[in-house]
Amino acid sequence: MLGAASGMVAGLATITPASGFVTIPSAFLIGLAGGTACYLAVTKLKNIFKYDDSLDVFGVHGMGSTIGILLLGLMASTEINPAIAGTFQKAGAAISLQGGMSQLINQAIGAGFAIVFSGVISWILLVVVKMITPLRVSEEEEDQGLDLAEHGESAYND
Repeated sequence: MLGAASGMVAGLATITPASGFVTIPSAFLIGLAGGTACYLAVTKLKNIFKYDDSLDVFGVHGMGSTIGILLLGLMASTEINPAIAGTFQKAGAAISLQGGMSQLINQAIGAGFAIVFSGVISWILLVVVKMITPLRVSEEEEDQGLDLAEHGESAYND
């Protein structure tokens, strides 16, 4: 059940950036690419890099939305949303935001900035929080299980 729910969330995270801008066949391709990337991130990437990803948030939301943002740059269509043909202007000249390599590069720059910005801000917040309270529980509490150690309750009826 968790896998099915995670798959649905991955699909939503992947198509959300592109909704309203891509054709149905493009949406299908974005979903296929996003599903594959999310699956590999959750099952392979996490094991390779040994990072802690509770509820597979990075693998599902992070990878899915990044794939969606990048593929939007390739597949945005003026047929679906004519407004992207000329609403953006640079030096008074209308510039189309239709999908293509130049728009993919723009999307990659935007995604890269968002990743770096959120990483730096998260690191700063973690440093501040660590000054106030510990970020980790002890190994003993971790072995005991956080439900019991932190809440005084067992998560499972044995």
